[in-house]
Amino acid sequence: MKILFVGDIFGGAGRRIVHAHLGHLIETHAVDLVVINAENAAGGFGVTPSIAEELFTLGAHVLTTGNHIWDKREIIDWMHTVPADSHERPRRLLRPANYAPGTPGHGVYEGKLADGTAYAVINLQGRVFMSASDDPFRAADAVLEKLTAKVILVDFHAEATSEKVALGWYLDGRVTAVLGTHTHVPTADARVLPRGTAFQTDVGMSGPYDSVIGVEVEQVLDRFLRGMPAKFDAARKNPKMCAALIECDAATGRAQSIRHFMLGE
Repeated sequence: MKILFVGDIFGGAGRRIVHAHLGHLIETHAVDLVVINAENAAGGFGVTPSIAEELFTLGAHVLTTGNHIWDKREIIDWMHTVPADSHERPRRLLRPANYAPGTPGHGVYEGKLADGTAYAVINLQGRVFMSASDDPFRAADAVLEKLTAKVILVDFHAEATSEKVALGWYLDGRVTAVLGTHTHVPTADARVLPRGTAFQTDVGMSGPYDSVIGVEVEQVLDRFLRGMPAKFDAARKNPKMCAALIECDAATGRAQSIRHFMLGE
């Protein structure tokens, strides 16, 4: 079984480059499951229902997010439009599972592919240098106790490299892949851990790389040099799509390989 995970889509440039490459990647590599982090897809801040629908139409089975999930208020009502046991599109847009009880939406999705293979996607958020949330390690334990699928992908949306690496080792052998998002810079450490979990500290953003992690360079430089508040705009130049391709044993969920892509125009 092959899983394609697309790193954080940032703004219109990110959506454009994913639209350009996703179809041929799916076809060329015979991808079975597509997961996309979409939390910055709407102008760099949040995601809207129409953009989520667009990404599902492109081929995504599940969309993950992170700390910008509530930046577009209309997404809250959209996520409430289906019950917890639904497989409709709004139910397949996740927010981190370790948010406080009662938070809108869901942090895990269990589904089946056309051939009957069961899979699960878990969305978690880190606590180091991030806004407050529950312990992602114990949240992962609680979610895994309830899952029956063997193929399980974890999107860990976190700031600190150490926290991401630690969760990878903590879940090694219990999930198929732990893939980091949020910092928007791809790391060169994609590997399969000893017990069969594919890991990468950060897959990298799918967005404009002539930028400061997606934002126009001059705006960020002005913030650093003068310390004055300013509106940040999504950059547009030099878009690249970053993604990870994981091959695993569908019967056991153990990863066999992980390959990283960084594709430009």
